[in-house]
Amino acid sequence: MKTNVGTVDKVVRILIAFVMAGLYFTDQVSGVVAIILLILAVTMILTSFMSFCPLYLPFGFSTRKKEK
Repeated sequence: MKTNVGTVDKVVRILIAFVMAGLYFTDQVSGVVAIILLILAVTMILTSFMSFCPLYLPFGFSTRKKEK
């Protein structure tokens, strides 16, 4: 699996995931929306730690810096 998530992308994903998890755990959102946000937050954290986003693959998109 070739990595395609750069450092800035990882930080942004983790920050957004923490915001979504915070909304869930402080009961700002509820019901189906809360469950979807929690699943998205977990997915964003996992993809940032793996440095791989499967949604980038079909488009050939990468936020990593080019290696020389």
